[in-house]
Amino acid sequence: MRTSIIRSERMAISYDVVNGWTVLEVDGEIDVHTSPGIRQAVVELLGEGHRHFVLDLCFVPFLDSVGLGTVVASTKRIREREGSLRIACPSGRLLKVFEISGLHDAYDFYVSPEEATVDAPSADGLAHWPHGEAGA
Repeated sequence: MRTSIIRSERMAISYDVVNGWTVLEVDGEIDVHTSPGIRQAVVELLGEGHRHFVLDLCFVPFLDSVGLGTVVASTKRIREREGSLRIACPSGRLLKVFEISGLHDAYDFYVSPEEATVDAPSADGLAHWPHGEAGA
């Protein structure tokens, strides 16, 4: 059952739990104006005990450097809780942002949230981040 966390004119954030993963769906641009909402959602969910996340970017047409910084900061918080993070549905444009920043190899990317949640989270989570392992 999808639960709405934030709904504004610029962005909607909701989540669902699938096979041990908290699938955080973002709908809207991730930029200087909307990034605080993502940060807030991750902090709230971590506070509720969620540790393993899939960041669903299927409905994200744009990600700027501030948005990328929010992804990195969220990853650090998740890692502190011995959690995991996978990224689903990045468009070619979004992947380019990760490539240009040198962070492409630091994350595991999946074609869809369904693909990202097929396997339950592993115990090692983000232990090797930011070096990552080969993504799907």
